Amino acid sequence: MTPSRVYRRSPAARAKAAAGASRARKRPRARGKKKAGGLRDRLVRHSAEAGFFIFAGAIALAASVVHFTRDLPDTDGLWRENAHPRVTMVAADGSPISIHGQSFGAPVRLTDLPAYAPQAVLAVEDRNFYHHVGVNPLAVARAIFVNMKEGEVRQGGSTLTQQLAKNLFLSSDRTYKRKIQEFFLALWLEHRFSKDEILTLYLNRVYFGAGAYGIDAASYRYFGKSAHGLTLAESAVLAGLLKAPSHYAPDKNPVDSGQRARIVIDAMLDAGFITRDQARTALRSPVRIGASQFAGAPYFVDFAIAEARTLAKSIDADLTVRTTFDPALQDALEMGMTAGAALSHLDPSIEVAAVILDPEGAVRAMAGGKDYRISQFNRAAHARRQPGSAFKPFVFLAALEMGASPFDIIEDAPVTVGKWSPENYKGKYFGEVTLTEGLARSLNSATVRLQERTGRGAVRLAAKRMGLKGPFNQGPALALGVDAVTPLELAGAYAPLANGGYRIEPHGVERIDLSDGDRVFTRKTRFIESAASPGAIRDLNAMLAAVADWGTGKAAHLSRYQARGKTGTTQDNRDAWFVGHAGGFICVVWVGRDDYKPMGDITGGGAPATIWREIMERALIARPPREEENPLVAPILPAIDELAPA
Repeated sequence: MTPSRVYRRSPAARAKAAAGASRARKRPRARGKKKAGGLRDRLVRHSAEAGFFIFAGAIALAASVVHFTRDLPDTDGLWRENAHPRVTMVAADGSPISIHGQSFGAPVRLTDLPAYAPQAVLAVEDRNFYHHVGVNPLAVARAIFVNMKEGEVRQGGSTLTQQLAKNLFLSSDRTYKRKIQEFFLALWLEHRFSKDEILTLYLNRVYFGAGAYGIDAASYRYFGKSAHGLTLAESAVLAGLLKAPSHYAPDKNPVDSGQRARIVIDAMLDAGFITRDQARTALRSPVRIGASQFAGAPYFVDFAIAEARTLAKSIDADLTVRTTFDPALQDALEMGMTAGAALSHLDPSIEVAAVILDPEGAVRAMAGGKDYRISQFNRAAHARRQPGSAFKPFVFLAALEMGASPFDIIEDAPVTVGKWSPENYKGKYFGEVTLTEGLARSLNSATVRLQERTGRGAVRLAAKRMGLKGPFNQGPALALGVDAVTPLELAGAYAPLANGGYRIEPHGVERIDLSDGDRVFTRKTRFIESAASPGAIRDLNAMLAAVADWGTGKAAHLSRYQARGKTGTTQDNRDAWFVGHAGGFICVVWVGRDDYKPMGDITGGGAPATIWREIMERALIARPPREEENPLVAPILPAIDELAPA
């Protein structure tokens, strides 16, 4: 057996082999370090890329928010409408007044409403109102799906808060931009207000059709009463209107309105707002449509709004204005104007203005012309015209204040003062007459003589104390009413004759409140000061009764109450008036042309007296006075047929 050969390496070879092994061991470790370093690089690179995209996304989101919110309306104006504070007008009885076709009821609180009134709205408009943050993600997603499928905005998915945001701030355009803006505003509303406050805002602002904004206005519009007294069935009818106000109007489409109300009641039952018995009772309860308490009265609205803005000129907020307006008297005034003009065969080109005051100066009804649509100029409040003989009572009052008697004698014959010689109607004179006859016949000569005997200064002072502002003519023509006045001013100057002798200020506003209930203004002073002694007022009223009973104002004679008033006709029959009071109401009627052209043979004892009678007969049926306020008095003198028409 041959032994194995053992090969031995030299020291140099062993060193070379050891070096190779060392390189072999190091090579894998070098590759491992390179791999770990590459992973970190990729992580850093991907993190940087992700950060960039996140930053870019944030920038894009911010840009989108800026894009959709840069032209959002100023939310500081939440409590106002359009660019100016909203003025809600209500009549003396609390019913809303239509403002040029639109009516806003008095603001109502949830606690003032029956619980089922807001619940009816929630049941069909937003059942989950108290459980969302202003938007409903599921409803929005469903709407987006439908809209994308249809290729246009067909569904809104709006919550009640979003509807409020749209009503308060946005247009009704069905665009994606408007929906996104609505989204942001709804979130702002939810952050800013409580749920009850949002619901209150909604109920006071939402449109119920027929010009009615807010649940109180809608209740008056359809049921003739305040929203505080709504029944469950009536609440369901109003809630049903919100889907399509014109289609579901109960006075125009009662069948569809009733069917819609049934759907609302079923929804309320399903939501647990009412019991089955309540639902059954409501479905069986008839809903009676009440007479609308809206009154056009656009001339009064303009007058009262101007007064309210003056009284609250430093207040930049929504206002609720309680006015002096009486819808029943407004109806009487408008119907009386129409009837009287027809009976008088008044030319259509001739204008008519009229106003009714109470003894404290409150404007209860007003018409500044025959048709507001044709002319918005309020002749009752702003037309300054000569009153003619309607000024004469102030001459006789001055004489009575200085001790004269209604039975005193004065001469009615041609008279000259300086170079001026006034004439009686058709140049007819009556010789010696009593003061009562001189006023009842409207005798120019006798009146001028009385003025010159009494003193023009005393006449001017008497007229000013009664309420005429002047300035007054300094010459003898003062007695014949040459100083221009407005119908409203003249009515105010006759008011002391109806209240016992106290000067008043004609007004259309009783109080003003902010939308949160804070009081801005309350009228406290009714009577300003004494205008004349009770004895002089009593005597003058007796003389004015003769005017209506057998004098120039016979056409104003009333069937049930004593009329006391005075006719007035200016030179060339450019203006014709009847001014008087009965039953505690003062009424002025003016007839004339805006261009001051003569009206032919129209005098104060004709068309104006007839219109006055037609107005007051209706007014005193609508608002009958207490008997002790208006005793019928016998005329001082018997009827005389031949009278001047001044």
